[in-house]
Amino acid sequence: MISVEGLQVEFGATPLFEDVTYVINKKDRIALVGKNGAGKSTMLKILAGLQVPTGGRVSVPKDTTIGYLPQVMVLSDTHTVMEEAEKAFEHIAEMQGNIEKMNQELSKRTDYESESYQKLIEQFSHENERFLMMGGSNYKAEIERTLMGLGFRRSDFDRPTSEFSGGWRMRIELAKLLLQRPDVLLLDEPTNHLDIESIQWLEGFLAGHCNAVVLVSHDRAFINNVTNRTIEISCGRIYDYKVPYDEYVVLRKERREQQLRAYENQRKQIQDTEEFIERFRYKATKAVQVQSRIKQLERIVPIEIDEEDNSALRLKFPPAVRSGNYPVIAEEVKKAYGDHVVFEQVTLTINRGEKVAFVGKNGEGKSTLVKCIMGEIPFEGKLTIGHNVQIGYFAQNQAQMLDENLTVFDTIDRVAKGDIRLKIRDILGAFMFGGEASDKKVKVLSGGERSRLAMIRLLLEPVNFLILDEPTNHLDMRSKDVLKDAIRDFDGTVVVVSHDREFLDGLVTKVYEFGGGKVKEHLGGIYDFLQKKKIDSLNELQRSTPVKPSAQESLKSATPLQESDPKLSYEAQKEQARKIRKIEKLVAECEKKIEDLEAGIRNLEQRMATPEGASDMNLYEQHIRMKKELDDTVEEWEKASMELEELNS
Repeated sequence: MISVEGLQVEFGATPLFEDVTYVINKKDRIALVGKNGAGKSTMLKILAGLQVPTGGRVSVPKDTTIGYLPQVMVLSDTHTVMEEAEKAFEHIAEMQGNIEKMNQELSKRTDYESESYQKLIEQFSHENERFLMMGGSNYKAEIERTLMGLGFRRSDFDRPTSEFSGGWRMRIELAKLLLQRPDVLLLDEPTNHLDIESIQWLEGFLAGHCNAVVLVSHDRAFINNVTNRTIEISCGRIYDYKVPYDEYVVLRKERREQQLRAYENQRKQIQDTEEFIERFRYKATKAVQVQSRIKQLERIVPIEIDEEDNSALRLKFPPAVRSGNYPVIAEEVKKAYGDHVVFEQVTLTINRGEKVAFVGKNGEGKSTLVKCIMGEIPFEGKLTIGHNVQIGYFAQNQAQMLDENLTVFDTIDRVAKGDIRLKIRDILGAFMFGGEASDKKVKVLSGGERSRLAMIRLLLEPVNFLILDEPTNHLDMRSKDVLKDAIRDFDGTVVVVSHDREFLDGLVTKVYEFGGGKVKEHLGGIYDFLQKKKIDSLNELQRSTPVKPSAQESLKSATPLQESDPKLSYEAQKEQARKIRKIEKLVAECEKKIEDLEAGIRNLEQRMATPEGASDMNLYEQHIRMKKELDDTVEEWEKASMELEELNS
């Protein structure tokens, strides 16, 4: 679909890419990886046509559409959420207008045998098929599904976008992009503003509804679940692995070991050659051999080794005084802003040495409870901080408290104690401040760089209770590994607010779930919690849409119906039970039909992707019909499900 040939990019005299060549195929799910500054975001901008390379070319077929989500974007605040999302279908509204015009013209004309009339019919049929294929008949339902999948409630649809934070407005832009269904989707850190549930929804959407995807992300679990190919940018070149990220890590390690062996062999060859030249430089009998060796030395192309992986570096928090047995005890804590209750009746105890996670949708109160614990905002109820508790707190605003006149190195040098001072350069390198970056003044650092620096400083302070609010947002995978190992070895108490499943996995032993104004405790790790949530969701589904009962079970169900609603007569109860059974059957039939249609469409798309299938118009017509039938069936299933829910309630 997209062909990149001999790509070259230079900033000043420094080459970022040299002779980069690869192809993006239909259904590729590509993870672009590499250290910060390697050029991942630049590569996405070039693919999106927003940046022109110094050399080489990017070939995109004329009818191929590309959607691009940058890390930072200018957002509009003049519409409601629904109005903004509907912009994704502006082309469909325009297409619908053209179809209506052609339809009116066809109804007025009587020259049925003329060539122009036949052309108009063909054009009308073609445009109408395109309209149906692009979901023109039910796009509003698709908008609702997408917005709700990304965490919005129906009550949010008519709210102005100006009422939402930057993270939520970014979700609206992501929704618009997904709804446009481009042939190639380019995503730069799409999970930065999403909670765990929304990330899981996005994973499913990308896996089942998209064509080609190229993404940059530091969320390891996300790229493992979405991608099937990994392109690493390193030393201005790319290394293309046709495997998911976890397999790439293994293969990359093997490649680096081979590079090291080749590098050592080359170093030995150069050393031996230089020694020969030096030994026989002034002997006339060896002049020819010396000149030959000098030319041989000039022809050697130095072997480059990939950037050193600093994730092996281990940090250990400095020793701190022992805290009391219960660093935090909350009793009936409530926080409200006017009539809006963020949470209430929060009662929990965090024991010394526990590592717990605060999870839940954005806006449900995770950071708010942290601020209550820190004493930054007033609240109702009782919060007790234990004896000898020394809190180390990381939040985004911590980065603003750094001394802007110090260098990166001096900022860390002032808090480092003992032997750790000898490792400052290594620590800075592990958090992407290697080389000249350590001599930068804090005042010239970006927001993300300041956050990383604040994190390093926290790692070196003697505390016994860590509170980390979204600590991984500006860290690459190697930096996250260093941080995770340090927290795992920390013998104090830890509270982590995060949506990064891979980071939380193996780190926390208890999860507090925030939602609906309540805080629920779940024992076990993050994947135990997610598994339990899936089971709970299935149980709730069974409660709202029970399976079709047998005849005996239907008779037995008459008694609970009478008990639940004594106002219903016996005949009314029978009629309601009959309606429920009928709609249950319809829901089950629709679900089976949807499953069969989706399988059939997948099979068709596989055949259409072959050279033979690409030219078979019958397949395309069959695909259009099946997509239309699928949309109609989904709509029928939604109506039946809502009706069933109303009857059961």
